[in-house]
Amino acid sequence: MPAVMWFRRDLRLLDNPALVAATEAGDGSVLGVFVLDPALLRPSGAPRLAVLYRTLRVLDSQLGGNLVVRHGSPGDVLSRLCQEVATDSVHCAADFGPYGAARDEAVAQALPVPLVRTGSAYAVAPGRVVNSSGESFKVYSAFYRGWRRHGWPQPARTVRPRWISARSDGLPADPELPDGLRLPDVGEAAAGQAWRSFVTDRIEDYADQRDRPDLDRTSHMSVHLKWGTIHPRTLLADLAPGHEVYRKELAWREFYADVLYHRPDSARQYYHGQLQGLPFATGSLAEQRLAAWAAGRTGYPIVDAGMRQILAEGWMHNRVRMIVASFLVKDLHVEWTDGARYFMRHLVDGDLASNAHGWQWVAGTGTDPAPYYRIFNPVLQGKKFDPAGDYVRRYVPELAELPAKYIHEPWRDPAGLPAGYPERIVDHATERSASLADYNQLREAHR
Repeated sequence: MPAVMWFRRDLRLLDNPALVAATEAGDGSVLGVFVLDPALLRPSGAPRLAVLYRTLRVLDSQLGGNLVVRHGSPGDVLSRLCQEVATDSVHCAADFGPYGAARDEAVAQALPVPLVRTGSAYAVAPGRVVNSSGESFKVYSAFYRGWRRHGWPQPARTVRPRWISARSDGLPADPELPDGLRLPDVGEAAAGQAWRSFVTDRIEDYADQRDRPDLDRTSHMSVHLKWGTIHPRTLLADLAPGHEVYRKELAWREFYADVLYHRPDSARQYYHGQLQGLPFATGSLAEQRLAAWAAGRTGYPIVDAGMRQILAEGWMHNRVRMIVASFLVKDLHVEWTDGARYFMRHLVDGDLASNAHGWQWVAGTGTDPAPYYRIFNPVLQGKKFDPAGDYVRRYVPELAELPAKYIHEPWRDPAGLPAGYPERIVDHATERSASLADYNQLREAHR
Protein backbone atom coordinates (compact mmCIF):
# COMPACT_ATOMS: atom_id res chain seq x y z
CA MET A 1 0.00 0.00 0.00
CA PRO A 2 1.12 3.60 -0.48
CA ALA A 3 1.86 5.77 2.52
CA VAL A 4 0.63 9.32 3.09
CA MET A 5 3.20 12.01 3.92
CA TRP A 6 1.54 14.90 5.74
CA PHE A 7 3.80 17.92 5.18
CA ARG A 8 3.66 20.76 7.73
CA ARG A 9 6.82 22.62 8.79
CA ASP A 10 9.08 20.28 6.80
CA LEU A 11 8.59 21.42 3.22
CA ARG A 12 11.65 19.63 1.82
CA LEU A 13 12.78 16.26 0.51
CA LEU A 14 16.32 16.08 1.94
CA ASP A 15 17.13 15.28 5.58
CA ASN A 16 13.49 14.43 6.29
CA PRO A 17 13.12 11.44 8.67
CA ALA A 18 9.33 11.40 8.32
CA LEU A 19 9.65 11.07 4.55
CA VAL A 20 12.15 8.24 5.01
CA ALA A 21 9.65 6.44 7.25
CA ALA A 22 6.81 7.00 4.79
CA THR A 23 8.86 5.67 1.87
CA GLU A 24 9.87 2.55 3.80
CA ALA A 25 6.39 1.90 5.22
CA GLY A 26 4.83 0.38 2.12
CA ASP A 27 5.66 -0.27 -1.49
CA GLY A 28 7.75 2.88 -1.92
CA SER A 29 4.90 5.00 -3.25
CA VAL A 30 3.94 8.07 -1.27
CA LEU A 31 1.14 10.58 -1.48
CA GLY A 32 2.23 14.04 -0.27
CA VAL A 33 -0.43 16.26 1.24
CA PHE A 34 -0.58 19.71 2.79
CA VAL A 35 -3.72 20.76 4.69
CA LEU A 36 -4.66 24.43 4.63
CA ASP A 37 -5.94 24.55 8.20
CA PRO A 38 -8.14 27.60 8.91
CA ALA A 39 -6.93 27.65 12.53
CA LEU A 40 -3.39 28.41 11.30
CA LEU A 41 -4.29 30.57 8.30
CA ARG A 42 -6.44 33.05 10.23
CA PRO A 43 -3.70 34.58 12.42
CA SER A 44 -1.14 34.67 9.60
CA GLY A 45 -0.45 37.97 7.89
CA ALA A 46 -0.23 38.36 4.13
CA PRO A 47 3.61 38.23 3.95
CA ARG A 48 3.83 34.91 5.78
CA LEU A 49 0.96 33.41 3.77
CA ALA A 50 2.62 34.48 0.52
CA VAL A 51 5.87 32.80 1.55
CA LEU A 52 3.97 29.64 2.52
CA TYR A 53 2.08 29.47 -0.78
CA ARG A 54 5.24 30.10 -2.80
CA THR A 55 7.10 27.43 -0.85
CA LEU A 56 4.30 24.94 -1.48
CA ARG A 57 4.47 25.68 -5.20
CA VAL A 58 8.17 24.80 -5.15
CA LEU A 59 7.44 21.61 -3.23
CA ASP A 60 4.70 20.69 -5.70
CA SER A 61 7.23 21.06 -8.51
CA GLN A 62 9.66 18.81 -6.63
CA LEU A 63 6.87 16.21 -6.39
CA GLY A 64 6.26 16.36 -10.12
CA GLY A 65 3.01 18.28 -9.66
CA ASN A 66 1.60 15.61 -7.32
CA LEU A 67 1.27 17.59 -4.07
CA VAL A 68 -2.29 17.28 -2.80
CA VAL A 69 -3.53 20.50 -1.19
CA ARG A 70 -6.84 20.53 0.62
CA HIS A 71 -8.69 23.00 2.80
CA GLY A 72 -10.28 22.07 6.10
CA SER A 73 -9.80 20.42 9.45
CA PRO A 74 -6.79 18.08 9.29
CA GLY A 75 -8.66 15.22 10.96
CA ASP A 76 -11.48 15.35 8.42
CA VAL A 77 -9.22 15.90 5.41
CA LEU A 78 -6.82 13.09 6.24
CA SER A 79 -9.53 10.62 7.19
CA ARG A 80 -11.19 11.06 3.80
CA LEU A 81 -7.86 10.85 2.03
CA CYS A 82 -7.00 7.56 3.74
CA GLN A 83 -10.17 6.04 2.35
CA GLU A 84 -9.55 7.43 -1.14
CA VAL A 85 -6.04 6.01 -1.53
CA ALA A 86 -6.39 2.90 0.68
CA THR A 87 -3.28 3.63 2.70
CA ASP A 88 -2.35 1.93 5.93
CA SER A 89 -0.26 4.75 7.49
CA VAL A 90 0.00 8.54 7.65
CA HIS A 91 3.43 10.01 8.40
CA CYS A 92 4.53 13.41 9.71
CA ALA A 93 7.16 15.07 11.87
CA ALA A 94 6.17 15.54 15.49
CA ASP A 95 4.82 18.97 16.41
CA PHE A 96 5.52 20.22 19.94
CA GLY A 97 3.68 23.55 19.78
CA PRO A 98 0.51 24.08 21.85
CA TYR A 99 -1.88 23.93 18.91
CA GLY A 100 0.08 21.42 16.85
CA ALA A 101 0.44 18.85 19.62
CA ALA A 102 -3.29 18.98 20.45
CA ARG A 103 -4.21 18.85 16.75
CA ASP A 104 -2.03 15.80 16.18
CA GLU A 105 -3.60 13.93 19.08
CA ALA A 106 -7.04 14.69 17.67
CA VAL A 107 -5.95 13.56 14.19
CA ALA A 108 -4.49 10.35 15.59
CA GLN A 109 -7.86 9.59 17.20
CA ALA A 110 -9.78 10.41 14.02
CA LEU A 111 -7.70 8.42 11.52
CA PRO A 112 -8.60 4.85 10.55
CA VAL A 113 -4.84 4.10 10.29
CA PRO A 114 -1.85 4.91 12.52
CA LEU A 115 -0.40 8.43 12.58
CA VAL A 116 3.35 7.83 12.63
CA ARG A 117 5.41 10.76 13.96
CA THR A 118 9.11 10.67 13.09
CA GLY A 119 11.58 13.47 13.80
CA SER A 120 10.72 17.09 14.47
CA ALA A 121 11.62 20.61 13.40
CA TYR A 122 14.50 20.62 15.91
CA ALA A 123 17.92 19.03 16.23
CA VAL A 124 16.85 17.90 19.70
CA ALA A 125 13.12 17.54 20.24
CA PRO A 126 11.59 19.63 23.05
CA GLY A 127 11.43 17.77 26.35
CA ARG A 128 14.57 15.72 25.83
CA VAL A 129 17.14 18.05 27.41
CA VAL A 130 16.74 17.85 31.18
CA ASN A 131 18.89 18.47 34.24
CA SER A 132 20.18 15.86 36.67
CA SER A 133 16.82 15.87 38.44
CA GLY A 134 14.96 15.18 35.24
CA GLU A 135 13.51 18.69 35.10
CA SER A 136 13.54 21.16 32.22
CA PHE A 137 16.04 23.99 32.14
CA LYS A 138 14.77 27.50 32.92
CA VAL A 139 17.94 29.37 31.92
CA TYR A 140 19.49 29.33 28.46
CA SER A 141 23.14 28.88 29.46
CA ALA A 142 22.38 25.69 31.40
CA PHE A 143 20.12 24.46 28.61
CA TYR A 144 22.88 25.02 26.06
CA ARG A 145 25.35 22.91 28.02
CA GLY A 146 22.78 20.13 28.35
CA TRP A 147 21.84 20.42 24.68
CA ARG A 148 25.47 20.04 23.61
CA ARG A 149 25.91 17.02 25.87
CA HIS A 150 22.75 15.41 24.50
CA GLY A 151 23.85 15.83 20.90
CA TRP A 152 21.87 15.13 17.74
CA PRO A 153 21.96 12.68 14.85
CA GLN A 154 23.50 13.26 11.46
CA PRO A 155 21.18 14.34 8.62
CA ALA A 156 18.75 11.67 7.50
CA ARG A 157 19.52 9.65 4.40
CA THR A 158 17.98 10.57 1.06
CA VAL A 159 15.06 8.55 -0.31
CA ARG A 160 13.36 8.70 -3.69
CA PRO A 161 9.71 7.75 -3.31
CA ARG A 162 7.32 7.23 -6.21
CA TRP A 163 4.95 10.13 -5.83
CA ILE A 164 1.29 9.42 -6.44
CA SER A 165 -1.56 11.91 -6.42
CA ALA A 166 -5.22 12.41 -5.66
CA ARG A 167 -7.77 15.16 -6.05
CA SER A 168 -6.35 18.51 -4.95
CA ASP A 169 -7.99 21.85 -4.21
CA GLY A 170 -4.95 23.53 -5.70
CA LEU A 171 -2.90 26.28 -4.15
CA PRO A 172 -4.41 29.71 -3.56
CA ALA A 173 -3.00 32.74 -5.28
CA ASP A 174 -0.77 34.97 -3.16
CA PRO A 175 -2.73 37.33 -0.91
CA GLU A 176 -2.63 41.01 -1.73
CA LEU A 177 0.71 42.35 -0.53
CA PRO A 178 1.78 45.89 0.41
CA ASP A 179 3.30 47.87 -2.44
CA GLY A 180 7.04 47.42 -2.66
CA LEU A 181 7.27 44.45 -0.29
CA ARG A 182 10.32 42.33 -1.16
CA LEU A 183 9.99 38.70 -0.15
CA PRO A 184 12.90 36.23 -0.01
CA ASP A 185 13.48 33.40 -2.43
CA VAL A 186 11.89 30.26 -1.00
CA GLY A 187 12.01 26.51 -1.32
CA GLU A 188 14.58 23.84 -0.62
CA ALA A 189 17.04 24.88 -3.33
CA ALA A 190 16.89 28.52 -2.22
CA ALA A 191 17.51 27.46 1.38
CA GLY A 192 20.52 25.40 0.39
CA GLN A 193 21.93 28.20 -1.73
CA ALA A 194 21.46 30.75 1.07
CA TRP A 195 23.22 28.46 3.53
CA ARG A 196 26.14 27.74 1.19
CA SER A 197 26.55 31.46 0.56
CA PHE A 198 26.65 32.18 4.28
CA VAL A 199 29.13 29.39 5.05
CA THR A 200 31.37 30.46 2.16
CA ASP A 201 31.32 34.23 2.61
CA ARG A 202 30.15 35.30 6.06
CA ILE A 203 30.30 32.69 8.78
CA GLU A 204 33.91 33.43 9.75
CA ASP A 205 32.95 37.03 10.56
CA TYR A 206 29.63 36.13 12.16
CA ALA A 207 30.76 36.27 15.80
CA ASP A 208 32.12 39.81 15.38
CA GLN A 209 29.61 41.28 12.95
CA ARG A 210 26.26 39.57 13.60
CA ASP A 211 24.98 42.58 15.58
CA ARG A 212 25.69 45.06 12.78
CA PRO A 213 22.51 45.68 10.75
CA ASP A 214 24.43 48.09 8.53
CA LEU A 215 26.69 45.24 7.38
CA ASP A 216 23.95 42.58 7.20
CA ARG A 217 26.25 39.68 8.06
CA THR A 218 23.58 37.32 9.39
CA SER A 219 22.60 34.06 7.70
CA HIS A 220 18.96 34.87 6.85
CA MET A 221 18.14 31.22 7.52
CA SER A 222 15.23 31.93 9.88
CA VAL A 223 12.58 31.89 7.16
CA HIS A 224 13.91 28.58 5.83
CA LEU A 225 13.94 27.06 9.31
CA LYS A 226 10.41 28.36 9.89
CA TRP A 227 9.02 26.39 6.95
CA GLY A 228 11.46 23.50 7.18
CA THR A 229 12.98 23.93 3.74
CA ILE A 230 16.20 23.13 5.58
CA HIS A 231 16.66 21.40 8.93
CA PRO A 232 18.85 22.72 11.78
CA ARG A 233 20.56 19.32 11.82
CA THR A 234 21.79 20.05 8.29
CA LEU A 235 23.23 23.37 9.43
CA LEU A 236 24.85 21.90 12.53
CA ALA A 237 26.55 19.23 10.44
CA ASP A 238 28.36 21.95 8.49
CA LEU A 239 29.60 23.91 11.50
CA ALA A 240 33.22 23.71 12.59
CA PRO A 241 34.34 23.90 16.25
CA GLY A 242 35.12 27.59 15.79
CA HIS A 243 31.55 28.40 14.80
CA GLU A 244 30.29 28.26 18.37
CA VAL A 245 28.47 31.60 18.27
CA TYR A 246 26.27 30.48 15.38
CA ARG A 247 25.69 27.13 17.06
CA LYS A 248 24.48 29.01 20.13
CA GLU A 249 22.03 30.99 18.03
CA LEU A 250 20.51 27.76 16.76
CA ALA A 251 20.31 26.59 20.36
CA TRP A 252 18.28 29.68 21.34
CA ARG A 253 15.59 28.52 18.90
CA GLU A 254 15.61 25.07 20.48
CA PHE A 255 15.59 26.50 24.01
CA TYR A 256 12.51 28.60 23.37
CA ALA A 257 10.74 25.63 21.78
CA ASP A 258 11.56 23.62 24.90
CA VAL A 259 10.27 26.38 27.19
CA LEU A 260 7.02 26.59 25.23
CA TYR A 261 6.64 22.81 25.31
CA HIS A 262 6.77 22.83 29.10
CA ARG A 263 4.80 26.07 29.46
CA PRO A 264 2.33 26.26 26.54
CA ASP A 265 0.52 29.13 28.27
CA SER A 266 3.64 31.29 27.80
CA ALA A 267 2.86 31.73 24.10
CA ARG A 268 0.54 34.58 25.05
CA GLN A 269 0.79 34.88 28.81
CA TYR A 270 3.57 36.07 31.11
CA TYR A 271 6.17 33.43 31.94
CA HIS A 272 6.56 35.24 35.27
CA GLY A 273 2.96 36.00 36.14
CA GLN A 274 3.76 38.43 38.94
CA LEU A 275 4.97 40.96 36.37
CA GLN A 276 1.52 41.13 34.83
CA GLY A 277 0.77 43.89 37.31
CA LEU A 278 3.06 46.38 35.56
CA PRO A 279 1.15 49.47 34.38
CA PHE A 280 0.87 50.00 30.64
CA ALA A 281 -0.66 52.61 28.38
CA THR A 282 -4.29 51.93 27.54
CA GLY A 283 -7.01 53.20 25.23
CA SER A 284 -6.25 55.82 22.63
CA LEU A 285 -2.78 56.53 24.04
CA ALA A 286 -1.73 52.91 23.56
CA GLU A 287 -3.26 52.87 20.08
CA GLN A 288 -1.46 56.06 19.05
CA ARG A 289 1.89 54.85 20.34
CA LEU A 290 1.54 51.42 18.77
CA ALA A 291 0.59 53.01 15.44
CA ALA A 292 3.58 55.38 15.47
CA TRP A 293 5.91 52.51 16.35
CA ALA A 294 4.45 50.26 13.64
CA ALA A 295 4.78 52.98 10.99
CA GLY A 296 8.40 53.76 11.91
CA ARG A 297 7.60 57.29 13.06
CA THR A 298 8.82 57.44 16.65
CA GLY A 299 11.54 60.03 16.06
CA TYR A 300 14.26 57.55 17.04
CA PRO A 301 16.11 56.59 13.84
CA ILE A 302 17.25 53.04 14.67
CA VAL A 303 13.74 52.16 15.85
CA ASP A 304 12.11 53.69 12.80
CA ALA A 305 14.56 51.96 10.45
CA GLY A 306 13.74 48.59 11.97
CA MET A 307 10.00 49.07 11.76
CA ARG A 308 10.28 50.20 8.15
CA GLN A 309 12.46 47.22 7.32
CA ILE A 310 9.74 44.83 8.45
CA LEU A 311 7.27 46.64 6.21
CA ALA A 312 9.67 46.52 3.26
CA GLU A 313 10.92 42.94 3.62
CA GLY A 314 8.79 41.05 6.13
CA TRP A 315 12.00 40.60 8.11
CA MET A 316 14.13 42.52 10.59
CA HIS A 317 17.70 42.17 11.81
CA ASN A 318 17.81 40.38 15.17
CA ARG A 319 19.66 43.11 17.08
CA VAL A 320 17.13 45.63 15.83
CA ARG A 321 14.25 43.35 16.88
CA MET A 322 15.51 43.66 20.44
CA ILE A 323 15.87 47.43 20.16
CA VAL A 324 12.38 48.04 18.80
CA ALA A 325 10.83 45.62 21.28
CA SER A 326 12.51 47.32 24.22
CA PHE A 327 11.38 50.70 22.94
CA LEU A 328 7.75 49.63 22.64
CA VAL A 329 7.61 48.12 26.12
CA LYS A 330 10.00 50.24 28.18
CA ASP A 331 9.74 53.63 26.43
CA LEU A 332 6.19 53.63 25.08
CA HIS A 333 4.78 51.41 27.87
CA VAL A 334 2.81 49.28 25.45
CA GLU A 335 2.37 45.67 26.56
CA TRP A 336 4.70 43.11 24.97
CA THR A 337 1.77 41.01 23.79
CA ASP A 338 0.75 43.77 21.35
CA GLY A 339 4.23 43.86 19.85
CA ALA A 340 4.47 40.07 19.65
CA ARG A 341 1.14 39.92 17.85
CA TYR A 342 2.29 42.58 15.35
CA PHE A 343 5.50 40.68 14.63
CA MET A 344 3.63 37.44 14.01
CA ARG A 345 1.43 39.12 11.43
CA HIS A 346 4.25 40.82 9.55
CA LEU A 347 7.33 38.58 9.82
CA VAL A 348 7.82 35.93 7.17
CA ASP A 349 9.83 33.92 9.72
CA GLY A 350 7.29 34.36 12.52
CA ASP A 351 7.76 31.42 14.87
CA LEU A 352 5.49 31.19 17.90
CA ALA A 353 8.09 30.01 20.43
CA SER A 354 10.95 32.26 19.32
CA ASN A 355 8.70 35.27 18.90
CA ALA A 356 6.84 35.01 22.20
CA HIS A 357 9.93 34.30 24.27
CA GLY A 358 12.12 36.76 22.41
CA TRP A 359 9.59 39.44 23.34
CA GLN A 360 9.37 38.19 26.92
CA TRP A 361 13.17 38.23 27.22
CA VAL A 362 13.24 41.88 26.18
CA ALA A 363 10.19 42.79 28.24
CA GLY A 364 11.78 41.19 31.30
CA THR A 365 8.89 38.79 31.85
CA GLY A 366 10.50 35.62 30.50
CA THR A 367 13.37 33.22 31.18
CA ASP A 368 16.14 35.37 32.56
CA PRO A 369 17.65 35.64 36.05
CA ALA A 370 17.62 39.47 36.27
CA PRO A 371 15.72 40.84 33.32
CA TYR A 372 13.72 43.97 33.86
CA TYR A 373 16.65 46.35 34.27
CA ARG A 374 17.68 45.65 30.69
CA ILE A 375 16.45 48.73 28.84
CA PHE A 376 17.98 49.42 25.44
CA ASN A 377 19.00 53.02 24.79
CA PRO A 378 18.04 53.53 21.14
CA VAL A 379 20.63 56.27 20.61
CA LEU A 380 23.55 54.31 22.07
CA GLN A 381 22.45 51.13 20.33
CA GLY A 382 22.35 52.98 17.02
CA LYS A 383 25.79 54.51 17.52
CA LYS A 384 27.31 51.17 18.52
CA PHE A 385 25.81 48.89 15.89
CA ASP A 386 25.18 51.32 13.01
CA PRO A 387 28.07 53.74 13.56
CA ALA A 388 27.97 55.49 10.19
CA GLY A 389 24.17 55.37 9.98
CA ASP A 390 24.09 53.27 6.81
CA TYR A 391 21.26 51.08 8.10
CA VAL A 392 19.17 54.09 9.08
CA ARG A 393 19.73 55.78 5.71
CA ARG A 394 18.72 52.58 3.91
CA TYR A 395 15.23 52.58 5.43
CA VAL A 396 14.62 56.18 6.54
CA PRO A 397 15.20 58.31 3.44
CA GLU A 398 14.27 61.52 5.27
CA LEU A 399 17.58 61.20 7.13
CA ALA A 400 19.72 60.18 4.14
CA GLU A 401 21.64 63.47 3.98
CA LEU A 402 22.37 63.82 7.69
CA PRO A 403 26.03 63.56 8.72
CA ALA A 404 26.97 60.58 10.88
CA LYS A 405 27.32 62.73 14.02
CA TYR A 406 23.58 63.49 13.93
CA ILE A 407 22.16 60.38 12.26
CA HIS A 408 21.06 58.80 15.56
CA GLU A 409 20.16 62.12 17.22
CA PRO A 410 18.66 64.24 14.43
CA TRP A 411 17.11 66.59 16.99
CA ARG A 412 20.64 67.81 17.78
CA ASP A 413 21.32 69.00 14.24
CA PRO A 414 21.60 72.83 14.30
CA ALA A 415 19.73 72.88 10.98
CA GLY A 416 16.70 71.26 12.62
CA LEU A 417 14.90 68.04 11.83
CA PRO A 418 14.83 67.08 8.15
CA ALA A 419 11.52 67.70 6.40
CA GLY A 420 8.99 64.96 7.03
CA TYR A 421 10.77 63.34 9.95
CA PRO A 422 8.84 63.42 13.26
CA GLU A 423 9.81 64.79 16.63
CA ARG A 424 10.66 62.22 19.31
CA ILE A 425 7.47 60.64 20.56
CA VAL A 426 8.88 60.42 24.11
CA ASP A 427 12.09 61.23 25.97
CA HIS A 428 14.05 58.04 26.52
CA ALA A 429 15.67 59.04 29.82
CA THR A 430 12.32 60.02 31.30
CA GLU A 431 10.57 56.82 30.20
CA ARG A 432 13.45 54.63 31.33
CA SER A 433 13.18 56.09 34.82
CA ALA A 434 9.42 55.58 34.78
CA SER A 435 9.77 51.91 33.77
CA LEU A 436 12.27 51.21 36.52
CA ALA A 437 10.09 52.98 39.08
CA ASP A 438 7.07 50.91 38.02
CA TYR A 439 9.08 47.71 38.33
CA ASN A 440 10.48 48.60 41.76
CA GLN A 441 7.02 49.48 43.01
CA LEU A 442 5.63 46.16 41.81
CA ARG A 443 8.54 44.26 43.34
CA GLU A 444 7.95 45.93 46.69
CA ALA A 445 4.27 45.03 46.52
CA HIS A 446 5.16 41.35 46.08
CA ARG A 447 7.59 41.18 49.00
